[in-house]
Order: sequence, then C-alpha cells, then structure tokens
Amino acid sequence: SIFSMSSTAPNYRYKFGSLEYFEGQLSKITSENDVHPEIAYSEESSLLSDFLIGILPFILLIGVWIFIMRRMSSGAGGGAGGQIFNIGKSKARLFDQNTDVKVSFKDVAGLEGAKEEIQEIVDFLKNPDKYTSLGGKIPKGALLVGPPGTGKTLLAKAVAGEAKVPFFSLSGSDFVEMFVGVGASRVRDLFKQAKEKSPAIIFIDEIDAIGRARGKNNFSGSNDERENTLNQLLTEMDGFGTHTNVIVLAATNRADVLDSALMRAGRFDRQIFVDLPDVRERKEIFEVHLKPLKKSKDVDTDFLSKQTPGFSGA
Repeated sequence: SIFSMSSTAPNYRYKFGSLEYFEGQLSKITSENDVHPEIAYSEESSLLSDFLIGILPFILLIGVWIFIMRRMSSGAGGGAGGQIFNIGKSKARLFDQNTDVKVSFKDVAGLEGAKEEIQEIVDFLKNPDKYTSLGGKIPKGALLVGPPGTGKTLLAKAVAGEAKVPFFSLSGSDFVEMFVGVGASRVRDLFKQAKEKSPAIIFIDEIDAIGRARGKNNFSGSNDERENTLNQLLTEMDGFGTHTNVIVLAATNRADVLDSALMRAGRFDRQIFVDLPDVRERKEIFEVHLKPLKKSKDVDTDFLSKQTPGFSGA
C-alpha cells in the first residue's frame, strides 16, 4: 500500500499488486500533471495466503502421487505396469448368484456316475445340516481325472450353475509367474477369499501345471517356484477345518504325474474318473448338440453314436 507523509496535504491510501507497474504508472501521471507527492511504501502480508502458497505445491504433488498409485493398483490400461501391485492377487473368476451361468447338469450328456458324485458334493454345500446331523463330514476335495475332451471342465461349469454358492474358477497356470513368491501369494489370496465367502467351491483346471511330483527334473533350482506354490497349496488344503465348508475341485488328464502328498486322503478325498463316453452316452451327446439345430427327420442318433467309437464329447 501507499500513503502520503504530509500533515497538511490530504492523505491517500492505495493498495496495489505489482510495485514495478505501479511506479511506472505513477511516474507517468506525475510528469504529465507536474505534481510531486511524498510517497511511502508499506508491505502487507496475509498469513493464509502465505500458507497456501507454501503448501499448495506439496498438496498437488501428493494428489498426483495418489492418482498414479490408484491407477496402477487398479490395473488401468491393461498393461503389465498397471498390474504390478496386483501381481500377488488371485486371478480366479468368481461365479455367484449375481453371475449368469447358463450351464447346468442337464447340459452335460452322459457321465452319470461323475454327475452323481458331484451332485452329492454340491448338495452337501447347499444343505450341510442334513449330513452333519448324521455325523457326516464334508469332503475337502475331489479330483476329476480323465482323457482330454471328456467333459471335466464342462462338469465344473455345471457345478457353478447348480451350486448357488460362490464358485472360484482358475487354471493351474494362473499361479505360475516369473517373480519369486507370486504363486504362493496367489494361493493364499485365493483361499482367503473362499473362506470369507464360505460355503464355496474352488475349481483348479489343469492342476498338473503346479501339482507335479516334487524332486523330479529339478536342475539348478528351476522348479523351486512351482514347488513353493505346491507347498502352499498343500498347506492351505490341509489347514481347512471341518466346518469351513470350502471344497476344492480340480481337473487333470495326467494324474500319474501328480505329487503323492496332493493325492492323499484329507486333501483330495475323492477321485472321479471321467472316461470316454460309451454308445449310450454318445447318443445323449449328439441329442444335446443337435437339439438347437434345424435338421432332417432322417437323422439317426443311434447310427451316429455307433459310428463314433472312441470319440469324446469335444
């Protein structure tokens, strides 16, 4: 601000921003009007404005940092860098009551024995009191074993559609990563989510990707990460209590290469063999696939089923 120092002349006060601009304008006016006022300057400061000016850059930096962290943790953009903070999280897909799964046991032709055993497990989760009141214990796991294309994964999809309980689905290769410790971390996160949503079902397709027998072809520690993942899976399955109400389903076409600790009772209590369909089951498969098609009345499913020995549903 500026004010006059004269005691006899009028005193004026004026607030301005830029001193250089003000002095230029004042010099122009005084020279044009031939006046020479006495001028004194005083500097006024605001604590609030000084505080804001000092702290605002830090607030902006913190805001930008939080924005970047959220973008990276949420995997925005789908890039590898965007997923770096979620690398230890489970990649399992969750199917629950809010997910529209259109596959049911009616869509699985044949496999009557396998469907009966699977339906018993599903019913145990939906109505546990009916079994526990008689002293029954929930099975901890079931392994679907059979040649490729026989319907193991389709049977698991039918379980997701029929169970009406949270169903976590993923492949054995989803645990495998180039970073050390990621596989074990994903196993822990998967079972943690399942426990929180119990009763629930976990389905691991192609479990032989992580469940191979330990100590074989282990040159220069190349399989250490896979074995750590398997060890964590064994620990999680063995640590389940009888009242956890979480069942692990797995599928493989190479049961002979699985680790013996994984196959013992208490982890995979049941092995359900899914074999190639016989002639009656092949007829049912043809009827399921031909039903939505426009076809001639002369199509004979009995003839087709007899002409396809050794074929799978795939």
